[in-house]
Amino acid sequence: MISAVSRQTISRLPVYLGYLRSLEGSMLTISATAIAEALSLNDVQVRKDLAAVSSSGKPKIGYVTADLISELENFLGYNSPSDALLAGAGKLGRALMSYQGFNAYGLNIVAAFDTDPNLINTQEAGKSILPLSQMKQFCEERRVRIGIITVPAACAQEVCEMMLESGILAIWNFAPVRLNVPDTILVQNENMASSLALLRSHLGERARL
Repeated sequence: MISAVSRQTISRLPVYLGYLRSLEGSMLTISATAIAEALSLNDVQVRKDLAAVSSSGKPKIGYVTADLISELENFLGYNSPSDALLAGAGKLGRALMSYQGFNAYGLNIVAAFDTDPNLINTQEAGKSILPLSQMKQFCEERRVRIGIITVPAACAQEVCEMMLESGILAIWNFAPVRLNVPDTILVQNENMASSLALLRSHLGERARL
């Protein structure tokens, strides 16, 4: 079960899977050491991570690549997509709605919600943009448990609380603010300001060399 594996391990598994997929059948078997070398990672860590989700590795042989890909996909839930809804159908929200790559990672954005009358009852990438007031009913009918927040910081907490009232259990937060949620709710923050600060800091360090 995923819940028995650390979040740090889970965050690394898609990296391994992406590399294995990129091989496109060129390597029938592969070892944890080879994966670690290709990704510039610690081979002991890679071995432990893979052992947490697979028991198919063999000494001196490693893993059958296709089998390991299948095991990782199944463990991460990529073969049984989870529906998600999005709150905030601005430019970022619509870009996420249009991104077809999420399907490869088991995520299916089924609808978006907004308060802008110019957006309500329109579509993006074939997905409806509905009034925010209809979120709870939609969640109850579709049993959606993942929410994506792409609203301005000022209203992110309010939208978060609406999601919780609607039965959302996990939130992918793109708003530049920390959300207050119960311990039973998972929030994954994507803070673009923090990422940009790291990039600019790196450039500054390089300029001083």
